[in-house]
Amino acid sequence: MISASDRQRAIELITEAHQAGARRHHACQQVGLTLRTVQRWTRQGTLHTDARPTAARPIPRNRLSPEERARVWAVCHESAHAHLPPSQIVPRLADQGQYLASESTFYRLLREADAQHHRGRSRPPQQTRPPVTHAAHQPGQVWSWDITWLPGPVKGLFFYLYLILDLYSRKIVGWEIFEQESGEHAATVVHRAVVADGRLLQPLVLHADNGSPMKGATLRATLERLGIVASYSRPRVSNDNPFSEALFRTCKYRPTYPAQGFATLEAARTWVLAFVRWYNDEHRHSGIQFVTPTARHTGQDAALLAARHMVYEQARHRHPARWSRHTRNWTPLGTVWLNPEIHIRAEAS
Repeated sequence: MISASDRQRAIELITEAHQAGARRHHACQQVGLTLRTVQRWTRQGTLHTDARPTAARPIPRNRLSPEERARVWAVCHESAHAHLPPSQIVPRLADQGQYLASESTFYRLLREADAQHHRGRSRPPQQTRPPVTHAAHQPGQVWSWDITWLPGPVKGLFFYLYLILDLYSRKIVGWEIFEQESGEHAATVVHRAVVADGRLLQPLVLHADNGSPMKGATLRATLERLGIVASYSRPRVSNDNPFSEALFRTCKYRPTYPAQGFATLEAARTWVLAFVRWYNDEHRHSGIQFVTPTARHTGQDAALLAARHMVYEQARHRHPARWSRHTRNWTPLGTVWLNPEIHIRAEAS
């Protein structure tokens, strides 16, 4: 947009050139304007200012009202949601039969108020080429497990948390805490998980890294006896077991995680028991369409997602102008791949 003073100066230069004998449209070209533009500016013999900055513009029909924006803010600051990101808040509201706004709108309103910040200490993820690939079409086909250290009562003393995760449902199917790392303890945890989940003598792949407890003779013998196929990450590659690593991150970034250490082994077991119950039965996992691992493990996710889809369709019916094409895809997740890049390359070739 050209200011009023610049318009006035351009008109003066064009008028001066025209009075000196130049053709008006040539004079307009010299200052970068067209004759039509100059005629519009000087219509009825007076110089008109640019009315675009003050023009009345219609309010978009799909914009949230002040009351709706205030409701979104109030929900984000409720005690039940204050520690959750919008990606967790929106599905929870949908499960309660409520739809306030899309997930992106929640994020946008938080950014506008400078209330959306990274709260973790993690580094950006790095992708590497995994060595093997496995597909889980239903629960009990592919498990992933690993061991992590939990801080003890004094510096340098640790407890060791063994966790087994079902890749299809993301459910924790087995866990225990010991004071040492050993293949014997690993064999005990795996055997208990197989019996508890009803997978005895059923085809199963157990993926782990290359730590010594994972390749101990006792564990290998136990896997052979149970009919379990062992799968391993590449040597000296820390992130070839992504599902277990992600689970440990979720565990250690819980607000109640005692970063200063657990006083006793029993205290560690009590805390992890509460975490496992929360993770399996309350946590809406982003990798399985924001349903709980237990719901997916037991096949209840299809009904939950169908009901969530109906909530979105009803919201779209109430405010069709707010939806450009279709509602969010709440179709249940299908096959889960461990290291899917290799599978994709094989199909492409």
